Amino acid sequence: MDLELNEEQRLLVESVRRVMDDICTPEYIRKCDQEEYFPQEVWDAWVELGLLGLPFPEQYGGYGGDVLDMTLVGEEIGRKGYDFLGFFGVPVFNALNVLRHGSEEQKNHYIPKLIRGEIRMSISMTEPEAGSDVGAMRSTAVKDGDEWVINGQKVFSTGADMPDNIINLYVRTDTSVSHRKGTSLFLVDKDLPGVEIRRLNTLGRKMLGTNEIFFNDVRVPNNCLIGPVNEGWDCLLSGLLLERIVTTAGYAGNAQTVVEQALSYARERQQFGQPIGEFQSIAHMLADMQTEVDAARMLMLRAALKLARGETALREVSQAKLFGSEAFVKVANMGMQILGGYSYMMEFDMQRHFRDSRSTTITAGTSQMQRNMIAGTMGLKVR
Repeated sequence: MDLELNEEQRLLVESVRRVMDDICTPEYIRKCDQEEYFPQEVWDAWVELGLLGLPFPEQYGGYGGDVLDMTLVGEEIGRKGYDFLGFFGVPVFNALNVLRHGSEEQKNHYIPKLIRGEIRMSISMTEPEAGSDVGAMRSTAVKDGDEWVINGQKVFSTGADMPDNIINLYVRTDTSVSHRKGTSLFLVDKDLPGVEIRRLNTLGRKMLGTNEIFFNDVRVPNNCLIGPVNEGWDCLLSGLLLERIVTTAGYAGNAQTVVEQALSYARERQQFGQPIGEFQSIAHMLADMQTEVDAARMLMLRAALKLARGETALREVSQAKLFGSEAFVKVANMGMQILGGYSYMMEFDMQRHFRDSRSTTITAGTSQMQRNMIAGTMGLKVR
């Protein structure tokens, strides 16, 4: 497996790193986290760099990048904090669904706007009684002339309250059949009458925000339907592997930062007349942390390379997502231990890494679901 970057990939990574370093100082990141501040300056810099257009074809203003390009960018952005990866990935992943399933008119309308930074996109699928069990979804859209009337509630909707956001909303359009045959995808402007968004007070990932949304007789025109009616399930599944591998790259990037910050502290912190990193117990923790991150990164790159070649990679992506998320949680917990009391103070970054990491074994497919999928690729029928 060739892991060497070519010249274009190297320049791409360097450009992203330079932009992130220039803007995302420790003080800026702390402000975003503590004040739940939308990082507009980062968004504007990505627009100027053309980063939002990376995976889109040139005919819509994009650059035609592949899975590996997206993965490398995801890892680099994640170095500053996993929440930044969500800030980048959530709009792009949803716009890619428009590319895959939208009409030519929809593609020409939405994709250039996203690339220019004029709109954002988020996804709303989870409901109070429907998380991993998508079949329990109750929100509906009912046809009324040339419009659809939407009613229901969504929860854990990341980034739904972003400025100029378009919600990619999955609802039931036929309740007489299974969710696989009766779900549709609509694009819903967050500022439409009848849409009420409430930000949830979460443990971590404060800058992008997690929301619950109420839809009360929300009317959208028929041209807000993406793909054929009742075929939203295909839309939902079509981008999962790319989403999960780029998300996993963000885990690896943030986890590497955890190791570097813990190592820096262990070299400087003196106890009993020597740096604590010279004590075997601490040195072994750091060695284990770096090994976990390197292993996570290797699994991530293996899966990304298979996807980039157009090969089947369900097992590899699921393994990378499972191991990467749990490694991130593990190293963040160990980083807290190494920094001791300082890790518990809000002016130190380790507590933010610890808080943000904890969501990763739940979001984008729980660890339990990943294990089920891996087992399924091994010929096991897990129930």
